[in-house]
Amino acid sequence: MQQPTPEQYNLPLTRWQNVWRFALALAISGLVWSQVALREWRHDPVLLWIDLGLGAVSLSLAPYRRRWPMPVALLGAAFGVLSASCSGPATLAAVSLATRRDLPKIITVGVVGVAGSIAMNALEPWATDGPWWVDLAFAVVFTIAMMATGMYVGSRRELVWSLRERAEQAEQQQQLQVGQARALERERIAREMHDVLAHRISLVTMHAGALAYRTDLSPEQVRETAEIISGKAHEALSDLRTILGTLREDEPMRPQPTLVDLRDLIAEATTSGMTVRLDDALLDLRAVPESTGRTVYRIVQEALTNARKHAPGAAVEIGVCGALGEGLTVAVRNNRTRLAPSAEGSGLGLVGMRERAELAGGRLDVRDDGSTFALEGWLPWPT
Repeated sequence: MQQPTPEQYNLPLTRWQNVWRFALALAISGLVWSQVALREWRHDPVLLWIDLGLGAVSLSLAPYRRRWPMPVALLGAAFGVLSASCSGPATLAAVSLATRRDLPKIITVGVVGVAGSIAMNALEPWATDGPWWVDLAFAVVFTIAMMATGMYVGSRRELVWSLRERAEQAEQQQQLQVGQARALERERIAREMHDVLAHRISLVTMHAGALAYRTDLSPEQVRETAEIISGKAHEALSDLRTILGTLREDEPMRPQPTLVDLRDLIAEATTSGMTVRLDDALLDLRAVPESTGRTVYRIVQEALTNARKHAPGAAVEIGVCGALGEGLTVAVRNNRTRLAPSAEGSGLGLVGMRERAELAGGRLDVRDDGSTFALEGWLPWPT
């Protein structure tokens, strides 16, 4: 984290903070000036008015101690040569300067303040009763305590500022992570929408194409085909509504398919007129982790959709095998046909499936030799 400047950690004071600081400065000035006021009046009344005038000037400069910390503090210390009433504002300016923890400036103001105190005793020997070395020791101790207090206040302000800054950065980081999570969730939803809707719409397209090109269908067959189209369209809308429901907290999402639902997917494809054969070497489909099984389901679903689009009428062979600790292998193969594709594809389905497999720690290979199209994927099955 970058080192903060005094302007950053010395936050603006509230009205109450300003009031009690000036009240304390007036109290210090009154206490110190009361010790010499009567003697100044008796010995040199002019010096009394000079004392009060310099005290008023230093008090008027005190509000500018943050804008011009060094000049205000230095003038306050220098006024101490002839003025006792400036002690409060001078102390306030010196402490404010010390919060910046600029050691050369602190030493300069401290030395001028101590020298001014000793000079005042030399110019006004009737102002004090003790020996000069006592006054010197008192001035040194008071100056060190004053500057140490200011440096402590500045250090504490910087600590509070750094903690606040870290909290804000942590909050910003958290918001960034939330935004990234939302973006990943939207990407996942987009994948689910593509996988599900592409499968449903391909069925609708296939049956609609049959109605368009088959002129030998009986009214009963036409009605059955139209009912299938209507049912698949409703299923597509239902799937779309379910997936988009994940964006709303009050609309829970339906459980996503896993490997257990693979046979239902194949049965649906077979009902729609496809020829699909499943070679399942797994004894217990429920033993496969849900995320892995869902990925296999989506790969097979995308393969069936592609076969329906680009190789209508071709038989599809699906093989799923694997073991715990060795991984799970899924292979889908179909021959090319001479029939025209029933729909143009965007090519994003296979890209999405490959990315899905890689995110799961596996891989997905595509082979197309002109006569046979095959997908082969491997996914980890940890122990």
